[in-house]
Amino acid sequence: MTADQAHAVAQAVGQQIQQEWPTTVKVLEAIPEDKKSYKPDPKGRSAWELAVHLCRSDVWFLNGVLTQDFTPHDEIAPAETVKGLVDWYKHEMPKALEHVFALTGAKLAAPVDFFGMKMPNAQYLVWQAVHNAHHRGQLATYLRPMGSKVPSIYGGSADEPFNG
Repeated sequence: MTADQAHAVAQAVGQQIQQEWPTTVKVLEAIPEDKKSYKPDPKGRSAWELAVHLCRSDVWFLNGVLTQDFTPHDEIAPAETVKGLVDWYKHEMPKALEHVFALTGAKLAAPVDFFGMKMPNAQYLVWQAVHNAHHRGQLATYLRPMGSKVPSIYGGSADEPFNG
């Protein structure tokens, strides 16, 4: 991948991430504080564990692209409440994304190791977006059984109809 191609990929995928993370906020905000320990199966993560993983990983992927270092991160919650986690995410995501948008094409084209795979750095933005959609979808399926409403994600939901 050339520097120009990597820059174009990062701009296109970055714009998608810019549109997606506010939707993630809507899903996170729908988690009832008193039911955040809900999990649909003993093998699964609780809503809280999934929310923390989602938030921490989104920022970790962006910072990994920024630093070209994907050293495993911890899953320590940056807050104790859903509101605190959402506030942290709303602060960290745009900041990390802004730094990624400022990267040069050469830095985005550089091959970076990701757990033994080597790909152009910009490619990890695709991983971030897909990883987010995967876990956000999981978390959205938890909401109704927890007694919450499911926000619109890609179009309307039964709880938030599409008004387009």
